[in-house]
Amino acid sequence: MRIAMMGSGAIGGCIGARLAEARLDVSFIARGNHLKAMRENGLSPASPLGDFILLKVNASDSAEDIGPVDVVVFAVKTYDSGKAAASLGPLLKPSTRVVTLQNGIDSVETLGRHVPSEQVIGGVTYLSAFVARPGAIVHMGGLPQVLVGGHGDPLIRAFEQIAASAKGIGLRSIEDIDNVLWEKFVTLSAFSGGTALMRSGVGPIYADPEARTFIEQLRDEGMLVAAAADHPMPEGFVDRVRGRWEVLPPETKSSMANDLDRGKPIEVAWLSGRMHELGVRLGVPTPGHTAVYRALHLYALGSGKSLSLS
Repeated sequence: MRIAMMGSGAIGGCIGARLAEARLDVSFIARGNHLKAMRENGLSPASPLGDFILLKVNASDSAEDIGPVDVVVFAVKTYDSGKAAASLGPLLKPSTRVVTLQNGIDSVETLGRHVPSEQVIGGVTYLSAFVARPGAIVHMGGLPQVLVGGHGDPLIRAFEQIAASAKGIGLRSIEDIDNVLWEKFVTLSAFSGGTALMRSGVGPIYADPEARTFIEQLRDEGMLVAAAADHPMPEGFVDRVRGRWEVLPPETKSSMANDLDRGKPIEVAWLSGRMHELGVRLGVPTPGHTAVYRALHLYALGSGKSLSLS
Protein backbone atom coordinates (compact mmCIF):
# COMPACT_ATOMS: atom_id res chain seq x y z
CA MET A 1 0.00 0.00 0.00
CA ARG A 2 1.32 3.42 -1.01
CA ILE A 3 0.60 6.34 1.33
CA ALA A 4 1.09 10.05 0.66
CA MET A 5 1.14 12.71 3.35
CA MET A 6 -0.36 15.87 1.86
CA GLY A 7 1.01 18.29 4.42
CA SER A 8 4.08 17.20 6.38
CA GLY A 9 4.06 19.70 9.22
CA ALA A 10 3.32 18.90 12.84
CA ILE A 11 0.53 16.33 12.46
CA GLY A 12 1.29 15.05 8.98
CA GLY A 13 5.00 14.80 9.69
CA CYS A 14 4.49 13.11 13.05
CA ILE A 15 2.04 10.50 11.75
CA GLY A 16 3.87 9.99 8.46
CA ALA A 17 7.18 9.46 10.24
CA ARG A 18 5.65 6.82 12.51
CA LEU A 19 4.14 5.03 9.51
CA ALA A 20 7.49 5.15 7.67
CA GLU A 21 9.31 3.98 10.81
CA ALA A 22 7.10 0.88 10.62
CA ARG A 23 8.49 0.30 7.10
CA LEU A 24 5.35 1.35 5.27
CA ASP A 25 5.65 3.00 1.85
CA VAL A 26 5.18 6.68 2.73
CA SER A 27 5.82 9.77 0.62
CA PHE A 28 5.74 13.31 1.98
CA ILE A 29 4.56 16.46 0.22
CA ALA A 30 6.16 19.49 1.83
CA ARG A 31 7.62 22.83 0.81
CA GLY A 32 10.26 25.42 1.56
CA ASN A 33 12.92 24.98 4.22
CA HIS A 34 11.03 22.09 5.81
CA LEU A 35 11.25 20.11 2.57
CA LYS A 36 14.93 21.03 2.13
CA ALA A 37 15.77 19.86 5.65
CA MET A 38 13.84 16.60 5.20
CA ARG A 39 15.75 15.83 2.02
CA GLU A 40 19.15 16.70 3.46
CA ASN A 41 18.91 15.52 7.07
CA GLY A 42 15.76 13.42 7.33
CA LEU A 43 12.76 13.94 9.59
CA SER A 44 13.30 14.05 13.37
CA PRO A 45 10.25 13.61 15.61
CA ALA A 46 10.81 14.09 19.35
CA SER A 47 8.10 12.39 21.39
CA PRO A 48 7.20 10.97 24.80
CA LEU A 49 6.92 7.69 22.87
CA GLY A 50 10.61 7.91 21.96
CA ASP A 51 12.74 10.13 19.71
CA PHE A 52 14.03 8.91 16.37
CA ILE A 53 15.39 10.13 13.04
CA LEU A 54 13.85 9.02 9.76
CA LEU A 55 16.93 9.29 7.55
CA LYS A 56 15.48 8.16 4.23
CA VAL A 57 12.58 10.44 3.39
CA ASN A 58 10.78 10.35 0.06
CA ALA A 59 9.66 13.97 -0.12
CA SER A 60 8.67 16.43 -2.83
CA ASP A 61 6.76 19.67 -3.29
CA SER A 62 4.88 18.16 -6.25
CA ALA A 63 2.22 15.45 -6.29
CA GLU A 64 3.33 14.61 -9.85
CA ASP A 65 6.68 13.40 -8.51
CA ILE A 66 4.90 10.85 -6.32
CA GLY A 67 2.16 9.61 -8.60
CA PRO A 68 -0.96 7.56 -7.75
CA VAL A 69 -1.22 6.18 -4.21
CA ASP A 70 -3.73 4.12 -2.25
CA VAL A 71 -4.24 6.52 0.67
CA VAL A 72 -3.68 10.27 0.91
CA VAL A 73 -3.53 11.61 4.47
CA PHE A 74 -4.64 15.23 4.07
CA ALA A 75 -3.12 17.23 6.92
CA VAL A 76 -2.55 20.75 5.60
CA LYS A 77 -3.65 23.81 7.56
CA THR A 78 -7.27 24.75 6.90
CA TYR A 79 -6.34 28.02 5.21
CA ASP A 80 -4.41 26.02 2.57
CA SER A 81 -7.23 23.53 1.96
CA GLY A 82 -8.50 24.74 -1.40
CA LYS A 83 -5.11 25.04 -3.07
CA ALA A 84 -3.89 21.71 -1.67
CA ALA A 85 -7.10 19.88 -2.60
CA ALA A 86 -6.90 21.20 -6.16
CA SER A 87 -3.39 19.71 -6.50
CA LEU A 88 -4.37 16.16 -5.48
CA GLY A 89 -5.06 14.93 -9.02
CA PRO A 90 -1.73 13.14 -9.71
CA LEU A 91 -2.08 11.19 -6.44
CA LEU A 92 -5.52 9.81 -7.25
CA LYS A 93 -6.86 6.71 -8.89
CA PRO A 94 -10.48 5.51 -8.65
CA SER A 95 -9.72 3.40 -5.59
CA THR A 96 -7.70 6.06 -3.70
CA ARG A 97 -9.07 7.24 -0.37
CA VAL A 98 -8.30 10.75 0.89
CA VAL A 99 -8.34 10.78 4.70
CA THR A 100 -8.57 14.27 6.12
CA LEU A 101 -7.15 15.02 9.56
CA GLN A 102 -7.73 18.76 9.50
CA ASN A 103 -9.16 20.88 12.26
CA GLY A 104 -12.73 22.14 12.16
CA ILE A 105 -15.83 20.64 10.52
CA ASP A 106 -15.47 21.82 6.91
CA SER A 107 -12.69 19.64 5.51
CA VAL A 108 -14.82 16.86 4.01
CA GLU A 109 -17.00 19.40 2.21
CA THR A 110 -13.96 21.33 0.95
CA LEU A 111 -12.28 18.20 -0.40
CA GLY A 112 -15.55 17.11 -1.99
CA ARG A 113 -15.29 20.06 -4.38
CA HIS A 114 -12.13 18.56 -5.86
CA VAL A 115 -12.34 14.81 -5.18
CA PRO A 116 -15.31 12.45 -5.72
CA SER A 117 -17.18 12.41 -2.43
CA GLU A 118 -17.04 8.61 -2.15
CA GLN A 119 -13.25 8.85 -2.02
CA VAL A 120 -13.15 11.34 0.89
CA ILE A 121 -12.95 9.98 4.45
CA GLY A 122 -13.25 12.20 7.52
CA GLY A 123 -10.86 11.69 10.41
CA VAL A 124 -9.65 13.18 13.68
CA THR A 125 -6.61 13.03 15.90
CA TYR A 126 -5.89 14.58 19.29
CA LEU A 127 -2.11 14.48 18.88
CA SER A 128 -0.49 17.74 19.99
CA ALA A 129 2.65 18.62 18.03
CA PHE A 130 4.53 21.49 16.43
CA VAL A 131 7.42 22.04 14.02
CA ALA A 132 10.33 23.19 16.20
CA ARG A 133 12.54 23.92 13.20
CA PRO A 134 12.68 22.68 9.60
CA GLY A 135 12.84 18.90 9.65
CA ALA A 136 12.24 18.63 13.42
CA ILE A 137 8.84 17.94 15.00
CA VAL A 138 7.96 17.90 18.68
CA HIS A 139 5.09 15.66 19.73
CA MET A 140 3.90 17.19 23.00
CA GLY A 141 1.35 14.56 23.90
CA GLY A 142 -2.37 14.07 23.47
CA LEU A 143 -4.20 10.85 22.78
CA PRO A 144 -2.10 8.55 20.56
CA GLN A 145 -5.08 7.73 18.37
CA VAL A 146 -6.36 8.48 14.89
CA LEU A 147 -10.06 7.88 14.24
CA VAL A 148 -11.32 7.71 10.65
CA GLY A 149 -14.62 7.04 8.95
CA GLY A 150 -15.17 4.44 6.26
CA HIS A 151 -15.51 1.51 8.65
CA GLY A 152 -17.01 -0.71 5.95
CA ASP A 153 -14.58 0.36 3.22
CA PRO A 154 -12.17 -2.50 2.33
CA LEU A 155 -9.27 -0.15 1.60
CA ILE A 156 -9.73 1.72 4.87
CA ARG A 157 -9.87 -1.57 6.74
CA ALA A 158 -6.62 -2.61 5.05
CA PHE A 159 -5.06 0.75 5.99
CA GLU A 160 -6.19 0.22 9.58
CA GLN A 161 -4.54 -3.19 9.67
CA ILE A 162 -1.16 -2.15 8.28
CA ALA A 163 -1.08 1.01 10.41
CA ALA A 164 -1.37 -1.16 13.51
CA SER A 165 2.39 -1.71 13.30
CA ALA A 166 3.11 2.02 13.69
CA LYS A 167 3.97 3.16 17.21
CA GLY A 168 1.67 5.72 18.81
CA ILE A 169 -0.83 6.03 15.94
CA GLY A 170 -3.63 3.73 17.05
CA LEU A 171 -5.54 4.18 13.79
CA ARG A 172 -9.11 2.89 14.03
CA SER A 173 -12.03 3.12 11.63
CA ILE A 174 -15.47 3.89 13.02
CA GLU A 175 -19.00 4.07 11.60
CA ASP A 176 -20.11 7.51 12.83
CA ILE A 177 -17.30 9.97 12.16
CA ASP A 178 -19.55 13.07 11.95
CA ASN A 179 -20.28 13.24 15.67
CA VAL A 180 -16.61 12.59 16.44
CA LEU A 181 -15.66 15.50 14.17
CA TRP A 182 -18.07 17.74 16.06
CA GLU A 183 -16.76 16.55 19.42
CA LYS A 184 -13.23 17.47 18.40
CA PHE A 185 -14.44 20.78 16.93
CA VAL A 186 -15.98 21.79 20.26
CA THR A 187 -12.94 20.60 22.24
CA LEU A 188 -10.29 22.09 19.97
CA SER A 189 -12.05 25.42 19.44
CA ALA A 190 -12.01 25.95 23.20
CA PHE A 191 -8.44 24.71 23.67
CA SER A 192 -7.08 26.66 20.69
CA GLY A 193 -8.97 29.83 21.52
CA GLY A 194 -8.02 29.71 25.18
CA THR A 195 -4.31 28.93 24.85
CA ALA A 196 -3.86 31.34 21.92
CA LEU A 197 -5.71 34.32 23.39
CA MET A 198 -4.17 33.90 26.86
CA ARG A 199 -0.72 33.06 25.40
CA SER A 200 -0.30 30.25 27.87
CA GLY A 201 0.03 26.52 28.24
CA VAL A 202 -2.95 24.62 29.61
CA GLY A 203 -1.36 24.08 33.04
CA PRO A 204 -1.25 27.74 34.14
CA ILE A 205 -4.71 28.28 32.65
CA TYR A 206 -6.19 25.50 34.76
CA ALA A 207 -4.31 26.72 37.83
CA ASP A 208 -5.84 30.20 37.59
CA PRO A 209 -9.56 30.33 38.46
CA GLU A 210 -10.47 33.15 36.05
CA ALA A 211 -8.49 31.68 33.16
CA ARG A 212 -9.99 28.27 33.81
CA THR A 213 -13.48 29.78 33.83
CA PHE A 214 -12.82 31.34 30.44
CA ILE A 215 -11.57 28.19 28.68
CA GLU A 216 -14.48 26.23 30.14
CA GLN A 217 -16.86 28.95 28.96
CA LEU A 218 -15.50 28.40 25.44
CA ARG A 219 -16.15 24.67 25.82
CA ASP A 220 -19.71 25.24 27.05
CA GLU A 221 -20.52 27.70 24.25
CA GLY A 222 -19.36 25.11 21.74
CA MET A 223 -21.61 22.51 23.33
CA LEU A 224 -24.63 24.81 22.93
CA VAL A 225 -23.77 25.49 19.28
CA ALA A 226 -23.33 21.77 18.59
CA ALA A 227 -26.67 20.95 20.19
CA ALA A 228 -28.39 23.62 18.11
CA ALA A 229 -26.78 22.11 14.99
CA ASP A 230 -28.19 18.65 15.89
CA HIS A 231 -24.84 17.32 17.05
CA PRO A 232 -25.22 17.28 20.86
CA MET A 233 -22.19 16.24 22.86
CA PRO A 234 -22.42 12.75 24.39
CA GLU A 235 -22.93 12.06 28.07
CA GLY A 236 -19.72 12.51 30.04
CA PHE A 237 -18.23 14.92 27.49
CA VAL A 238 -17.36 17.63 30.05
CA ASP A 239 -15.52 15.19 32.29
CA ARG A 240 -13.73 13.66 29.32
CA VAL A 241 -12.50 17.04 28.07
CA ARG A 242 -11.40 18.07 31.55
CA GLY A 243 -9.51 14.79 31.88
CA ARG A 244 -7.74 15.31 28.54
CA TRP A 245 -6.61 18.80 29.44
CA GLU A 246 -5.51 17.94 32.98
CA VAL A 247 -3.14 15.16 31.89
CA LEU A 248 -1.36 17.23 29.24
CA PRO A 249 2.09 18.59 30.12
CA PRO A 250 1.42 22.03 31.68
CA GLU A 251 3.29 23.87 28.92
CA THR A 252 1.13 22.32 26.18
CA LYS A 253 -0.45 24.85 23.82
CA SER A 254 -2.59 24.38 20.75
CA SER A 255 -0.99 24.45 17.32
CA MET A 256 -2.80 27.76 16.77
CA ALA A 257 -1.14 29.23 19.86
CA ASN A 258 2.26 28.01 18.68
CA ASP A 259 1.66 29.47 15.21
CA LEU A 260 0.62 32.77 16.78
CA ASP A 261 3.83 32.86 18.81
CA ARG A 262 5.84 32.34 15.63
CA GLY A 263 4.02 34.98 13.60
CA LYS A 264 2.53 32.37 11.26
CA PRO A 265 -1.03 32.33 9.88
CA ILE A 266 -3.56 30.89 12.32
CA GLU A 267 -6.77 28.86 11.94
CA VAL A 268 -8.97 31.15 14.01
CA ALA A 269 -11.54 31.59 11.22
CA TRP A 270 -12.22 27.83 11.15
CA LEU A 271 -12.39 27.43 14.95
CA SER A 272 -13.64 30.33 17.10
CA GLY A 273 -14.62 32.21 13.95
CA ARG A 274 -16.73 29.27 12.80
CA MET A 275 -18.31 29.06 16.27
CA HIS A 276 -19.13 32.77 16.04
CA GLU A 277 -20.67 32.35 12.58
CA LEU A 278 -22.70 29.29 13.63
CA GLY A 279 -23.86 31.06 16.77
CA VAL A 280 -25.17 33.99 14.75
CA ARG A 281 -26.93 31.68 12.31
CA LEU A 282 -28.43 29.39 14.96
CA GLY A 283 -29.30 32.09 17.49
CA VAL A 284 -26.82 30.87 20.12
CA PRO A 285 -24.80 33.53 22.00
CA THR A 286 -21.04 32.91 21.81
CA PRO A 287 -19.47 35.89 23.61
CA GLY A 288 -16.28 33.99 24.44
CA HIS A 289 -15.64 32.65 20.95
CA THR A 290 -16.65 35.95 19.41
CA ALA A 291 -14.07 37.70 21.60
CA VAL A 292 -11.38 35.19 20.59
CA TYR A 293 -12.21 35.57 16.92
CA ARG A 294 -12.26 39.36 16.96
CA ALA A 295 -9.16 39.69 19.12
CA LEU A 296 -7.08 37.29 16.99
CA HIS A 297 -8.48 38.31 13.61
CA LEU A 298 -5.67 40.86 13.33
CA TYR A 299 -3.15 37.98 13.25
CA ALA A 300 -5.08 35.55 11.03
CA LEU A 301 -2.62 35.76 8.15
CA GLY A 302 0.41 36.13 10.39
CA SER A 303 2.49 39.22 11.11
CA GLY A 304 -0.52 41.44 11.73
CA LYS A 305 -2.41 40.61 8.51
CA SER A 306 -6.12 39.92 8.90
CA LEU A 307 -8.38 37.44 7.15
CA SER A 308 -11.97 37.72 5.96
CA LEU A 309 -14.43 34.84 6.35
CA SER A 310 -16.08 35.76 3.07
